Amino acid sequence: MTFTYLLVIACSNQIATKGNPRGQFTTSECQVTKHQLGESCIPTNPQRIIVTDETILDAVVGLGFKPIAAAESNALGSRGRQFGNKIEGIISIGKESLLNLEKIVELQPDLILGLEIGAENYGILSKIAPTVSIQFDETAWKETLQLLGKMLNREAQASQALNLYQQRVENLRIEIAQKHQNTEVSIIRFYGGSPLTQFQNQFSFPVKILEEVGLSIPEAQKKVSNPAQSYVSVGLESIELLDADVMFVALDPGSEKNFKRYRDNQIWQLLNVVKNDRIYTVDSGYWIVGNILCANAILDDIYKYLLSAESQY
Repeated sequence: MTFTYLLVIACSNQIATKGNPRGQFTTSECQVTKHQLGESCIPTNPQRIIVTDETILDAVVGLGFKPIAAAESNALGSRGRQFGNKIEGIISIGKESLLNLEKIVELQPDLILGLEIGAENYGILSKIAPTVSIQFDETAWKETLQLLGKMLNREAQASQALNLYQQRVENLRIEIAQKHQNTEVSIIRFYGGSPLTQFQNQFSFPVKILEEVGLSIPEAQKKVSNPAQSYVSVGLESIELLDADVMFVALDPGSEKNFKRYRDNQIWQLLNVVKNDRIYTVDSGYWIVGNILCANAILDDIYKYLLSAESQY
């Protein structure tokens, strides 16, 4: 990291000498914003935003921006479903856990945004451009969207997006109350390269969305959960914890083999949700964590699998 740090700083200093230095603005061109790791002067009209994780990418795109580059998820599924063509052409800066710092310097951003940016990376990134580290709270995604809206002078867009989302929630809630009152839903995730699965609990992003529309996870899952973690790992010996009226299975890339291992287990075959054929496979790219675009994509799936004419439920 020492060599990389020196290389990046040297490159960023070279960029600064060529004209408009990144990270340096007059107070009339930017507003000072406090965040986790200090304060940054954010340009009033950023044109070259880089995002270091897909959750903030979701929020930034949801506010109408198109970043020039973003990091890719370490494990979750594809970006396609929630983003559509909104991020077509943006450049990859590596995985969230291993950012390509040289590429970031080369792209000359005027603003860098990310969740829980580590102190070491922040020290490097803030030399390249104003950098903001945003606290991660997956169930407070609406507040994060509003915070970014205020930070980026897109408060009206944030409010509009949340109002439209809330209208969808209310409409779904009415239909679910009529057709699926007291329905329990299990959201489970399979990793690639892991022998376990996990269910998302009441402290997670997707379950909070379920609760908004009038659905809930099984009581048995709530009892073994704690607020410090948004999921509970489940081995083959505890498969019965996964049972529900409906199950959404979120698959990471490369997880199909592990999913099959559970499906082939005799206890799995005894689950009511299996007997009733109420298991729906979805993309972990938007079902596990995200912001306004992922939330709307989850609402799409809830309607598709539980309420639409072809849902068979």
